[in-house]
Amino acid sequence: MNSEIRNLEPKAVWNKFADLNAVPRPSKKEERVIQFMKDFGTSLGLTTKIDKVGNVLIKKPATPGMEDRKTVVMQSHLDMVHQKNADTDFDFDTQGIEMYVDGDWVRAKGTTLGADNGLGVATIMAILESKDIQHPAIEALFTIDEETGMTGAMGLEGGWLEGDILLNLDTEEDDEIGVGCAGGIDVTAKRGYKEETVPEGKAGYTISITGLNGGHSGMDIHKGLGNANKIMNRLLFDGFENFGMRVSEIRGGSLRNAIPRESFAMVVVDEIQAEAFEFEIGELSKTIKKELAIVDPNLEIKVDKVALPNTIMDLGVQEGILKALYAAHNGVYTMSASIPDLVETSNNIAKVTIDHGEITIECLTRSSVESSKTDLVNKLRATFELTGCEVTTGGDYPGWAPNMNSSILKVLDELYQKLNGEKAHVAACHAGLECGILGQNYPEMDMISFGPTILGAHSPDERASISSAQKYWKFVLEILKEIPKR
Repeated sequence: MNSEIRNLEPKAVWNKFADLNAVPRPSKKEERVIQFMKDFGTSLGLTTKIDKVGNVLIKKPATPGMEDRKTVVMQSHLDMVHQKNADTDFDFDTQGIEMYVDGDWVRAKGTTLGADNGLGVATIMAILESKDIQHPAIEALFTIDEETGMTGAMGLEGGWLEGDILLNLDTEEDDEIGVGCAGGIDVTAKRGYKEETVPEGKAGYTISITGLNGGHSGMDIHKGLGNANKIMNRLLFDGFENFGMRVSEIRGGSLRNAIPRESFAMVVVDEIQAEAFEFEIGELSKTIKKELAIVDPNLEIKVDKVALPNTIMDLGVQEGILKALYAAHNGVYTMSASIPDLVETSNNIAKVTIDHGEITIECLTRSSVESSKTDLVNKLRATFELTGCEVTTGGDYPGWAPNMNSSILKVLDELYQKLNGEKAHVAACHAGLECGILGQNYPEMDMISFGPTILGAHSPDERASISSAQKYWKFVLEILKEIPKR
């Protein structure tokens, strides 16, 4: 199946992508892909180094005639988001991604594809391996753990790089040149609760939410996509208010940087209320599906009668947590006043786990304005602390402030128009890119971000455009030829 991918153009890129996708590389478990990249650099006879956190640096000298050009850092991250459909049997720790061609798209079978940021990695590998591509001196930087904390970029020491220009290959629209991004911070709310024995005369139910599109919690947050945790809480809140429904457990979402696509809950109601409860939840489900019909047409909400669970939540804690989850902000918080159509601040209620006497709610808050990020974090903290949760933050990383006077921006802007007959969209994005962090240790480095078109990143619907990859590859080759002289 992956042989079909290897025959796509540009073959140099797709072959390296297939090689890379054969290596398991979930975030925080990058040992195998780090070794893979080390072996790759060494096999080419190029200087290859690994720093103390696991970032890989491979250096390639300039091709003849390009020695007087500025040194370029080409940068992408090695890890990928590991998301799969509930009915897909797949182990990200041991299996390579199974890919196939669907028209103009490369997809994976029931899992994320890893084009974010695997196509960037593959591009750099193709250039390192090439014998006939014209380029200046290159420092190929492959960072680790971008998706769950950016600890690779954060751990990169000053002085490790010597380059003047950084090309970050992690943008997901081929007509966009990235000049800025949002920062982010993890917000986690926790508390315990007393488990109570289920009284007699109760009926047990499971509620399942599946079929949502999900997506990138930064790039897709403005699209109005359904959040499985918020939908589940709406159902549970209604069931509690109208029927005294009690919660036994909730498991929703999986990763902070992915809009949650699925949620599952086990609840109980009085047996005498069972029929009315089923009808009410069914009617509310129809309403929710109608609301999301355009953006999430495949949403499924199922209510199934099951054997009674052994325990339920303490009533007071349940009431408080359902209200807190209802009140907690999810989605766009503010839009940028300085850049049209740019989300400034947002929050993703990414994961809700209630089971065995413990409640954990995990969010990712993003903003390009530090004060606005703090404001939303405080709002979330206040919401969850009112119901007795302990709220902690971590993984704080800065945004990347746009530099509209960038010399490399001018090069890319002019080249894009020359190659495509129209101007590129120069923009900041609401995703987190490593440029802001790298810029702390390398403040004089001129940075830019671009890439091929990738849709549905961070979800099993992730797909990469074949025609866009061809367009992007030509752009990369021309950029390398036009790097300014020192």
